[in-house]
Amino acid sequence: MKFLSYSHDGRSTFGVAVTDGEHTGVIDLGGRLDGVGDLSDLLAQQRLDEARAIADQAEPTVALDAITYDRTLPRPGKIFCIGVNYGGRNAEYRDGTDGPDKPSVFVRFPSSFTGHDRPLVRPPESDQLDYEGEIVVVIGTGGRRIPRAAARGHIAGLTLGNEGTIRDWVRHAKFNVTQGKNWDASGSIGPWMVTLDEVGDFEHLHLTTHVNGELRQDDTPATMAYPIDYQIAYLSTFCTLEPGDIVFTGTPTGAGARFDPPRFLVPGDTIEVRVPEIGTLRNGVRDE
Repeated sequence: MKFLSYSHDGRSTFGVAVTDGEHTGVIDLGGRLDGVGDLSDLLAQQRLDEARAIADQAEPTVALDAITYDRTLPRPGKIFCIGVNYGGRNAEYRDGTDGPDKPSVFVRFPSSFTGHDRPLVRPPESDQLDYEGEIVVVIGTGGRRIPRAAARGHIAGLTLGNEGTIRDWVRHAKFNVTQGKNWDASGSIGPWMVTLDEVGDFEHLHLTTHVNGELRQDDTPATMAYPIDYQIAYLSTFCTLEPGDIVFTGTPTGAGARFDPPRFLVPGDTIEVRVPEIGTLRNGVRDE
């Protein structure tokens, strides 16, 4: 199922998107589970199965083109990002060294992400807004020191992310990228979270990013230096993962900064991040 957060007629709510078959639209789940106010609550209370049972017996009542997509998780927990993970990414840095034997990890704040079909915001302090298409893992069952073999059982579903970056601000200091990764609404998450019963082997997922229709990124998790199950095991070693935590699992080669000259985003651009089993996350760009 495709769980999403959205607004309609001035009301913020959550539900299930139906995108194929005779009846398409959104099944509203707001107010239908006692004590569950939004999708973040649903995950925290581990009540996806209850929501699924309600949705199985319901019909869509709102058209998809009548809603405003909100950030998929209104209140995500910890937001981890894995850097330099897909095949060829280490070579982009041209330092002549082999890749590290442990993943690069950094964190982002919820306010740095917007939803599907909403514009990314380019701040006046920089014209170097860049795109990074990613598969995003949503944790459904918490745990500490999770074995790789058990990692999939801790995932509620997958969504898509554009891990937008202000490039010159990730170079303000030697050992951190925090400043360039946390500008308000510089990235996005969406359009929905697809539960794992609709997703096969992670390695077979095909991730692409297009800018104004031009293919810029094209890869599969099969080339990851640190596969998704390893990421879950590694992150849960040093902290407890909790329902509603999310993991941006890395971006392929082809970001705008790696062109010569660089091709940063400008107002009017359209970025589409796609995985067929998940959907398409689309955003425009506007100046703050």
